[in-house]
Amino acid sequence: MTGGFVPRWLVVPAVAGLLFLLVPLTALVARVEWGTLWSDVTSPAALSALGLSLSTGALATVVCAVVGIPLALVIARSPARLAAVLRALVTVPLVLPPMVGGVALLYLFGRNGALGVLGLPFTTAAVVLAQVFVALPFLVLAVEGALRSTGVEFERTAASLGASRATILRRITLPLAAPGIVAGVVLCFARAIGEFGATALFAGNRPGVTQTMPLAIYTAFNGAGVSQGAAVALSLLLLVTAVAVLLLVRGWRPGVGR
Repeated sequence: MTGGFVPRWLVVPAVAGLLFLLVPLTALVARVEWGTLWSDVTSPAALSALGLSLSTGALATVVCAVVGIPLALVIARSPARLAAVLRALVTVPLVLPPMVGGVALLYLFGRNGALGVLGLPFTTAAVVLAQVFVALPFLVLAVEGALRSTGVEFERTAASLGASRATILRRITLPLAAPGIVAGVVLCFARAIGEFGATALFAGNRPGVTQTMPLAIYTAFNGAGVSQGAAVALSLLLLVTAVAVLLLVRGWRPGVGR
């Protein structure tokens, strides 16, 4: 039996809030043309956008894991004030409009930017960079929270027994934080494949090169590219992916649903 007491009158606004989130998704599902769903999802334009989203999202997730897990570990094991500053800096991309991130990347990697010689804008690599920029905070914050919750007692015990820092990291720290790492990686991947704003501004919308699923959906509803039927089908696919991500993350949270 759960604790706490909620006034009955709060149920009404709570239900209204839940409906506000669910009804639009129900409307989306209702617009799916089930008879042509398979052909819409497997059309050349849709498959191109889907393949690009999955490949760039996977690569962006790998990059985020390589740099994000060490960053999360540094934040989790830093003094409180320094950790608060680092956590705030990591959170900035979460509160920025995605378009602002696209502008920042464009000014850094654009023709007149400090790293403009790399020629990254409007390429597939730009898609990956945009996805990393917006998805990295999700991984870092999830992993950092998991690392903080595990504490340092086991690490100190291992150190007192002569274990090296590398051994402690490999045998104690990372295994204890594994559920949080998996949750962070999954959330990072989901955010990467759903990225739109920074990608549109920094990478453009070139079919087969930079047109991911969100960009294909946007293009279709503006009268170009894939059909609106395919756009609705891709929207449904992203919705199913989001639900699957939530279920997977829930399954990796210790003590949930048990």
